[in-house]
Amino acid sequence: MAVIKTIDLVGVSTDSWRDAANKALEEAGKTLRGIEGFDVLETSAVVEENRIAEYHTHIRIRFRITR
Repeated sequence: MAVIKTIDLVGVSTDSWRDAANKALEEAGKTLRGIEGFDVLETSAVVEENRIAEYHTHIRIRFRITR
């Protein structure tokens, strides 16, 4: 029997929402094994002087629990 666990992370980038998601996934991969996928829950941005200063991507990562 398999069990899938999820965690939520927010990646931050000055380049794009895609890059922010990749940064969150890369960070999770440093400590999690068995990552099977993720869902993008939300995107947002920080605006400074009428320009996007930071892209934020909220993701939910799925990984398999192993014994």
